[in-house]
Amino acid sequence: MGEKMQFTELDQYLFGQGTHYDIYKKLGAHPTTQRRKKGVYFAVWAPNARSVSVIGDFNNWDSQANPMNKVGEIGVYELFVPGAKAGDLYKFFIVGYHGEELYKADPYANESELRPGTASRITDITDYKWKDTTWIKKRQEFDEKRDPMAIYEVHPGSWKKHPAENEDDPGFYNYREFAHELAAYVKKMGYTHVELMGIAEHPFDGSWGYQVTGYYAPTSRYGTAQDFKYMVDYLHRNKIGVILDWVPAHFPKDAHGLANFDGTAVYEHEDPRQGEHPDWGTKIYNYGRPEVKNFLIANALYWIEECHVDGLRVDAVASMLYLDYGREDGQWIPNKFGGNENLEAIAFFKHLNSVVCGRNKGVMMIAEESTAWPKVTGSPEDDGLGFTLKWNMGWMHDFTEYMKLDPYFRKNAHHMMTFSMEYAYSENYILVLSHDEVVHLKCSMLNKMPGEGWDKFRNLKVAYAFMMGHPGKKLLFMGQEFAQLREWSEERELDWFLLAEEPHQQIQNWYKDLLHLYKKNKALYELDNDPKGFDWINKDDIFRSIFSFTRHSKDGKKNLLFVCNFTPVDRPDYRVGVPRRKQFKLVLNSDETKYGGSGEERPLVYKPEKQECDGQKYSFAYPLPGYGVAVFEY
Repeated sequence: MGEKMQFTELDQYLFGQGTHYDIYKKLGAHPTTQRRKKGVYFAVWAPNARSVSVIGDFNNWDSQANPMNKVGEIGVYELFVPGAKAGDLYKFFIVGYHGEELYKADPYANESELRPGTASRITDITDYKWKDTTWIKKRQEFDEKRDPMAIYEVHPGSWKKHPAENEDDPGFYNYREFAHELAAYVKKMGYTHVELMGIAEHPFDGSWGYQVTGYYAPTSRYGTAQDFKYMVDYLHRNKIGVILDWVPAHFPKDAHGLANFDGTAVYEHEDPRQGEHPDWGTKIYNYGRPEVKNFLIANALYWIEECHVDGLRVDAVASMLYLDYGREDGQWIPNKFGGNENLEAIAFFKHLNSVVCGRNKGVMMIAEESTAWPKVTGSPEDDGLGFTLKWNMGWMHDFTEYMKLDPYFRKNAHHMMTFSMEYAYSENYILVLSHDEVVHLKCSMLNKMPGEGWDKFRNLKVAYAFMMGHPGKKLLFMGQEFAQLREWSEERELDWFLLAEEPHQQIQNWYKDLLHLYKKNKALYELDNDPKGFDWINKDDIFRSIFSFTRHSKDGKKNLLFVCNFTPVDRPDYRVGVPRRKQFKLVLNSDETKYGGSGEERPLVYKPEKQECDGQKYSFAYPLPGYGVAVFEY
């Protein structure tokens, strides 16, 4: 702590090249000691400013008290302020290029004032004592192609809430108590990972965290940066991986944020045809500027290396890849080849993913990408973007549209459930039923289902079973595992009281048992990206709307057969074709009473006969109930 901190010539060079991967250790606010005086070293990049000073609790917010010194040509300003300390609020007072006075939060701050306040808060990020060494070491061996991943997508502010003490009290859990509650629930259910929404600091609760102003600051709604690290640490100690939503696609125009930072376009493109999202009213990063790329890449590394998170789900990738995204003719500028591809964003992704995954073995970069852009999960050396995994948005759309149909009409849309296997191996996919599907009048998962009352639950059961059997990692948004009735709102906690009712308990039991089946059966995950891992038994049983398929493990042991009936019609005479004449053991049966079924007794073991069915030599009979699911091990 005694050495003098300064922004050196080497720092300037690396930052100017876009390769200063630890830049957050230099820019921002850092408690330190200089000449035996305790204080804080401040540094900020404002290349076109006329002058910069730091203001805060330590100088009564006096813009004249602590003018900063410009370092070199790159436009970084620095200053050591004796007496400033952790916990103090601060901002940068910038006299902009045109003489305007700007009060800006620190882009590299590690903590922020609780909204509606907009100041940054000094904090020491170096003194957390991690206890997750075992997890981090084991993470290096993690292989997303071979290992199970069942993700629970969670918005911390609305998963559970405390009763409000007054009308201004949002009732948020602190990161620490949230960690304990979440870990216990996730372990019981059988998820492997959580994906947390809205962690980076954001001014407006209703943005769900997708309008970020503090990229290096876990939101103060739920506690301090230390509290956040404790949460990650605790989840790791309970063998739960942590993925964060990350938003490099755009940022808001809030006066204290990155927009027009020094009176000029610093982080964004100057031309609104490149620098603004017409649909979202936000700014777009200038991915061609080395210092901006550096800000984002170092930020990804901050969350992974400094905060130990296991992966980032990159939001709105498509909006970054296409110059004409959400724009009409004349509202965008083609690239140098005349195309609509954003060449700078493509280069940025390749750089980002190479660095993050190259430095951190076992860490995941996950793309939310909604188009057919090729090789999203391909290697940069092979002209891919270098992501580890990609959300399968096509599957999500087809699957939910099929499930909404009255069972009578499903025969006309049978292909919607089989089409995804035509492209299942083109990328490394996650099957997602995300928050986006249960808001804005799209209904909760339960209320998407046709029919009334119990029929809705039975539909949802067969839907979840099909999803769990289909190749690809799994993600389900919170509340859908117990069939939340209402759409999600960030303003209230989930309707946990529903679990007092039997149907909601039963669907939760069902999803829990599906998760445990998934985790303990290699056939369901180790060949996700290999055609050898999946075979249709019958994908053309159109008029009965029944799908049957097998999943295979690498060693050919403990394979699974899935049979899913998507109509309410009982099939007491159902016969399924099988590839081998060996015993088939019933390992999951939706007709059990704990799942809301009839509880009818049935054999646990089935011996195939030499009787052709479904194009297979052998077959056995199984009385398949309406909306019934049966999973067999063989």
